[in-house]
Amino acid sequence: MALPSEKRILVVDDEPDIRDFLSSCLEDAGFQVETAVDGYDALEKIENQKPDLITLDLVMPRISGIKLMRKLRKNAEWKDIPVIIVTAHAKDEMGQDDIKELYAEEVEVTPKHIMEKPITPSKLVTSIADILEVELDLDLGGERSDILNIVKTCSPEKLKEIKNMLG
Repeated sequence: MALPSEKRILVVDDEPDIRDFLSSCLEDAGFQVETAVDGYDALEKIENQKPDLITLDLVMPRISGIKLMRKLRKNAEWKDIPVIIVTAHAKDEMGQDDIKELYAEEVEVTPKHIMEKPITPSKLVTSIADILEVELDLDLGGERSDILNIVKTCSPEKLKEIKNMLG
C-alpha cells in the first residue's frame, strides 16, 4: 500500500471556502494537494503534472465538471484518473440533470464516487484512501489521543465517575 504523501490530489471547485476546506482535509491526512478554481485552471494543472485523483465540483463557470470529465476521458493519458464529484446539487433540479448526464450511456464519464456537500473530512479522506489504496495513519495524535488512552485504561468505576461529572 502507498502512503498519502506519495499521492497528489487536484481539488477543483470555484468556491474558495470549499476548495480550502477540501485541501485542508487532504493535507492534514498527508496527501499532496493542488487546487484549481475552474475547469480551465484544472486542465492547465493536469497538463503540467497528472494528479492521482481529482475532486471535482459539477457546477462551475467557464468549464463545468461534466465538460472537464469529458475532456479527461477523451485523453488517453488522463482517462483513468479517478474522479470524485463533490457537489451541493445532487438532489436539486440543476444537479439531477448533471447526474443523469454523467450516467448516460453515450457519455461514459462516470465518476468513482459522488459526495454531497457538506461532507465530513473523514468520509472524504477514507474514500480517497480506498480508491488510491493508501494506508492512512490512524494515530490521532495530541490531546485526543491522550484522552483515548486514558479512557481505554480507566476502570469502569472511574469512567462512570467521569461521565457523572460531565453530565
